[in-house]
Amino acid sequence: MSNAGVASGRDRRRGLALMLALLVVPGAVDGAHAATVTEFPNLGESALDIAAGPDGNMWFTMDETGRVGRITPAGTVTTFSVGRNSFTRDPTDIAAGPDGNMWFTESEGDRIGRITPAGKVTEFSAGISADSGPSGIAAGPDGNVWFTEFEGGRIGRITPSGKVTEFSAGITPDSAPGSIAAGPDGNMWFTEFVGPRVGRITPAGKVTEFSAGITDLGSFEFGRPEIAAGPDGNLWFTSKTRVGRITPTGKVTEFSAGISPRSGLSGIAAGPDGNVWFTEFEGGRIGRITPAGKVTEFSAGITPDSLPGSIAAGPDGNLWFTQFEGIGRITTTTGSAVAIRTRRARVSTRGLTTVKLACGAGSRRCAGKVVLTIPNPRYEFPFNFQQTITLARARFSLPAGQHATIKLRLSRSARRRLARAKHRRLSTRAQAITRAGDARRKLTLTAPRRQPRR
Repeated sequence: MSNAGVASGRDRRRGLALMLALLVVPGAVDGAHAATVTEFPNLGESALDIAAGPDGNMWFTMDETGRVGRITPAGTVTTFSVGRNSFTRDPTDIAAGPDGNMWFTESEGDRIGRITPAGKVTEFSAGISADSGPSGIAAGPDGNVWFTEFEGGRIGRITPSGKVTEFSAGITPDSAPGSIAAGPDGNMWFTEFVGPRVGRITPAGKVTEFSAGITDLGSFEFGRPEIAAGPDGNLWFTSKTRVGRITPTGKVTEFSAGISPRSGLSGIAAGPDGNVWFTEFEGGRIGRITPAGKVTEFSAGITPDSLPGSIAAGPDGNLWFTQFEGIGRITTTTGSAVAIRTRRARVSTRGLTTVKLACGAGSRRCAGKVVLTIPNPRYEFPFNFQQTITLARARFSLPAGQHATIKLRLSRSARRRLARAKHRRLSTRAQAITRAGDARRKLTLTAPRRQPRR
């Protein structure tokens, strides 16, 4: 997750009843559920970027005093100093790394920082070009962390041990790469502030740029464009007045209906309800857009002129966002909201796999079942009513505000199907079903290294 950079850190600031049931397209939790906002103010300065941590908390950056902050689901804040001189540190964007730590960029200091859940900071500068302005940052599918260089016009990769590689081939000079995110296709995707363009970079460093259909990614006076993987297998990004969707093949669709003028869109993230959520930096609102493009704006509970910036889904099943001198939390359902945190899972030789679930900080437990399904290739209405094939299922019950790893056992037929799949990987849909609402997410299963038992 990243809050895309601008010129410097000071400026940076998604029968008939049966027939009807068969025709229903699975989607997000009922839109009638309210989005309840809770604000945690008095940070003393504005937070820039926010991301979920592996410890069940949210982590954020504050560049004015050179600190990284941690906020618990209950709202308790702890801050950690990055270095003695905040003007040469300038922590900008932050993301969870593959090593169980948080990683952040330092735009003024041309460094990448790592902070453990206990608050121990390590900085890396070797291999990063001078005056490069590291900006966006995100964990990659290759076990490394990837970042953008706003001033340098490059994409960087840093290993968990701190070895940096920079890539510039294929990137338009002076394009100001900003936000970056891991895509569902196994590549990294980033925004180019000047262009405007969206770029894709493979783990090997091959870059492809896309500009067709992109109107404008923003200006220095309005919101800073971010990009994030959506629940529909596409990437979603923000601009001044639009939300954009780009497929893994580069086809762009922009949505503006329902978005207030001069909103200055900024942060974007996939929500636990199957929709994409975004912030309106200038408008002081939070927006929700369905995969079909229907927009709803929320302002109740948000302090006027609070400049909502970055937004991210939390381990507690809620959404969290930064604002002027505070952090905001959005509860997307009237009760507890269950969220699926797993995107990729390996199956053991005994056919076992795991899915991590989180229960929102509501007033009730999250209880129900989690199901893994794939489309039925033999489905034919009205002769074959089975639209999906169930691979595995398990029941769960979680206290509000807690998360847990649920074990599921694949059926024998499911294990055979996985073994025959291309690259021995199977794209499934994980669904957590509760009375308060459902959560859905695409989940890729990977076969065990040895052939599973039959």
